[in-house]
Amino acid sequence: MLAKQDSSIVSLDGKWVQVDQAQVRKALEFFASHEDDSMSLVEAMRLAAGDSDHETGLPIWGLEATGWASQLLSPLEGESSFEEIAQPSRFSGTLRPYQVTGLSWLRFLDRFGLGACLADDMGLGKTVQLIALLQSERENLEEGSALPPTLLVVPTSVMENWSRELKRFSPELKSHIHHGPLRTSGSEFAEIAVENDVVITTYALVVRDLESIQKVAWHRVVLDEAQYIKNPPTKQTAAIRSIKTSRRIALTGTPVENRLTELWSIMEFCNPGYLGESSDFRRRYARPIERHRDSRQADQLRRLVQPFILRRLKTDRDVISDLPDCFETKEYATLTSEQATLYEEVVNSMMGDVDRSSGIQRRGIILSLLGQLKQICNHPAQMSEKEELNRLVAPDGSDVRQLSSRSGKARRLMRLLEEVVASGEQALVFTQYRRMGQLLSGMIEHDLDCKTLFLHGGTPVPRRQKMIDQFQEGDGSAPVFVLSLKAGGLGLNLTAANHVFHFDRWWNPAVERQATDRAYRIGQSRAVHVHKFVCLGTLEERIDEMIEEKTALAENIIGAGDAWLTEMSTTQLREILTLQNSAVEIEA
Repeated sequence: MLAKQDSSIVSLDGKWVQVDQAQVRKALEFFASHEDDSMSLVEAMRLAAGDSDHETGLPIWGLEATGWASQLLSPLEGESSFEEIAQPSRFSGTLRPYQVTGLSWLRFLDRFGLGACLADDMGLGKTVQLIALLQSERENLEEGSALPPTLLVVPTSVMENWSRELKRFSPELKSHIHHGPLRTSGSEFAEIAVENDVVITTYALVVRDLESIQKVAWHRVVLDEAQYIKNPPTKQTAAIRSIKTSRRIALTGTPVENRLTELWSIMEFCNPGYLGESSDFRRRYARPIERHRDSRQADQLRRLVQPFILRRLKTDRDVISDLPDCFETKEYATLTSEQATLYEEVVNSMMGDVDRSSGIQRRGIILSLLGQLKQICNHPAQMSEKEELNRLVAPDGSDVRQLSSRSGKARRLMRLLEEVVASGEQALVFTQYRRMGQLLSGMIEHDLDCKTLFLHGGTPVPRRQKMIDQFQEGDGSAPVFVLSLKAGGLGLNLTAANHVFHFDRWWNPAVERQATDRAYRIGQSRAVHVHKFVCLGTLEERIDEMIEEKTALAENIIGAGDAWLTEMSTTQLREILTLQNSAVEIEA
């Protein structure tokens, strides 16, 4: 009727009202495309959440449903109607109440073939909730029937941990690790896969062995540390999305590290098409929320993803009440004269290049400048030739004798670690740089006369597990564990430590929390002390202040790495990088 009047002012029930005829036509097109009165479940949920104006022309004010559909749509109204199920009878252990809730929620969405993102805080036991799900669905099978295997995609560093946890909590589940030079392929791989309940592989191997993986009819694909697919255009993300399966689960403690498009990427894996095309999502949600703090679009996006994302925090005492406290401390250090001289030389020599360049070239120069200054703040030897590092590990120890004295940060770290070791406690030391990790290991072993362990990206998988086991023994044989942030910052259980040192900062709060949670997680019985190092009077202090003052900026923009600094003017950049008087300790 409204369309037939073809006017922006129409008479409706005796009143004159304004009508947007373009919206009315769009609504008619929408109804015409659904003449069979049917739509997909995902589409119905999107419309029920209010994400409809751009498709339907006119807003949808509500959606009535009965039976199982009512249960499914109730979370959109802020309710929870799924019933909690019992812990699987063969689960070897006791699930905490919130873990039973997580299991029940996973089973609830699983009934409808909908993907889920279990985004519990690091250390709350996402692993055991998934294992319980695998057991639960098998307990409810009819006698004589079986399920196809689940493909579990994980970072290389946690493959063995997953295998051990499966054996520990559900020894009846058969698992197979697909990794290494002797791994099978083609039909041989497919035969092995169907003989197991779980096949564990890595993100890198999904790309390399995609043809073999696609030969299997997977019951489910699970991504551990799902932030690995946060960049939609990569080959890795495309390969994972191409795997055919009826069920998908993403496990991550950080569903959004830097940008909202990361959330889109995870949701696109869980429920393809639910949030629309990537370009449309950026236009409708990411840009308005990130650039303009659009609260209306933020609320709309929250309603859209709420039914599919379950997130609980360790700091919520209603979730977990027996986890000890976590204390954070800033550890301020000064530069030595050697460091300060190097720092000023680099700034003075490169700022002219910054001023004379533009575009991509300028950004590249700034990123190089930032990297060099961060390394100088760590230790001047990090900037020197590789030969010095080789001499560092000389049998007589001559070259490491005075190494810690050349860095203000290193001196501060040695004093703190000395107290940790003397009290019989254990510590994790995180650094971004493999080279700095080697330097730290040498200094600690020399200055404190104790064994250290060093885990980095090049550490072979069997060696990694041996180091983890040795550290977790807690017998004092290796009280300090040095880890590169990328290799050791996620997926590991290192609760034998109750001190965590962030020697150099990633400037991304989410990444730092992930690393801290190697120690601050279920199983930790002591208060955890987190030490974050900052060099006074340098770019480290200025950026640390920015992070503290602008939490939202840190999560969404600064969290993207150093790139945000490349957009600053030369004047602003010089203000941040110029060395202050407080940077160098006055030496007698």
